[in-house]
Amino acid sequence: MKEAIVLYPSPAIGHLISMVELGKLLLTHRPSLSIHILITNQAYDAGSTTAYIASVAATVPSISFHYFPATTLPPDFSTTSPHHETLALVLLRLNNPNVRHALTTISKNYVVHGLIIDFFCVAAVAIACELNIPCYYFFTSGAGYLNFFLYVPTLHDKFAKSLKDFDAPIDVPGTPPIPPSDVAKPMQDRYDEAYKGFLDSSLKMQTSAGIIVNTFEKLEPRAIRAILDGQCVPGGPTPPLYCIGPLISSREDDGGSPECLTWLDSQPRGSVVFLCFGSLGVFSGEQLKDIEMGLERSGQRFLWVVRSPTEDKNQKAATSTMPDLDLGSLLPEGFLERTKQRGLVVKKWAPQVAVLSHPSVGGFVTHCGWNSVLEAVRAGIPMLAWPLYAEQRHNRVLLVQEMRIALPVDESEDGSVSSEEVEKRVRQLMESEEGKMVRERALAVKEEAEAAQSSGGSSRSALTRLIESWKRE
Repeated sequence: MKEAIVLYPSPAIGHLISMVELGKLLLTHRPSLSIHILITNQAYDAGSTTAYIASVAATVPSISFHYFPATTLPPDFSTTSPHHETLALVLLRLNNPNVRHALTTISKNYVVHGLIIDFFCVAAVAIACELNIPCYYFFTSGAGYLNFFLYVPTLHDKFAKSLKDFDAPIDVPGTPPIPPSDVAKPMQDRYDEAYKGFLDSSLKMQTSAGIIVNTFEKLEPRAIRAILDGQCVPGGPTPPLYCIGPLISSREDDGGSPECLTWLDSQPRGSVVFLCFGSLGVFSGEQLKDIEMGLERSGQRFLWVVRSPTEDKNQKAATSTMPDLDLGSLLPEGFLERTKQRGLVVKKWAPQVAVLSHPSVGGFVTHCGWNSVLEAVRAGIPMLAWPLYAEQRHNRVLLVQEMRIALPVDESEDGSVSSEEVEKRVRQLMESEEGKMVRERALAVKEEAEAAQSSGGSSRSALTRLIESWKRE
């Protein structure tokens, strides 16, 4: 019988892309594998994945997608949790019958070496156990956040209060102390449903067949060492760890050369600041004006990806369809005209990997989503860290203090960023001695990333160990 691996991602596009790239990577080392990816409907509107899945299915025949029937919340469902992650965890749990059916069906024709799940898909651990299929976690963030995730049960047992109520930074093995306000919102309140779901996921991760992480040893040596030494699971054994990154998207969108790449061709080398905030990041109209004023006064060249604003200034992630406004109504009158010699604003999307790899780009203002971080690492581009949601504030601590490949963007008490801060930080990244230091560090890390993935490199060796472990079953 042929061999298979089943991948079960959270349905959000960022998580799905990472999982697909893992599937492609496995195929480069074991071409005989059949990769099966389970697709559920989304708990909230996180962007369509249809075109992306179609392109993968057309170009990589060894990857097949299994679409589950649409699952909806029961009519009597209610929750006091304000976090959209709660709905995602509930819907993924309701998909367990579909997971069982898919795994049973695939097992009739293949030897299934493992089910690899996203940490949102914790409910499927029980199905893998029931069917005697080894269950692995694929952690789509870095080792520094994995440390925290593994250590949460220890914190939960050690302290009777919620993380948001800590009056000092939280000590986690292998990372800088984390301010309580920088803990991901769904993890801050121990009585919240999302917190309970992620606590359960952490506990089950500790008993998994292994943890696959999208990072590499030279990027996060201290964090990785703490995990391997058992410091993050002091009460029991730590599963095998496989650091196989950096995995970044190889998706080619629409072909041709988008306007922004043509514009970059005409800019001086290393002169452009690229601002992009992921597939979900949104700002209020007031915040957009502050970014515009800061960019204009900074005097720097820029390429800025803009999404329509939210009316709720506290909303940082677009979890529903946003109105499609034209650029003229999004930005203050005269801004595009005044900055046309040194700036370009595009709506919604830019080919981020291609932009970051362009020789004209010299800095990246990012929301600190892990996919974006790794794309900057691969390109050797220093960052301004401006987190919005999920674990991104945690990532900022790691990027600035531990990896030293980013400078921080500081928020006001109300969570906004002033035009003065935007101006100061953009200039600092592009002109100052601190900017020069993170730039040099980013270039060094780029070389380390390439070495990790080369023959004999740490990530290549970790992948070999993972695949060899399937032979020993």
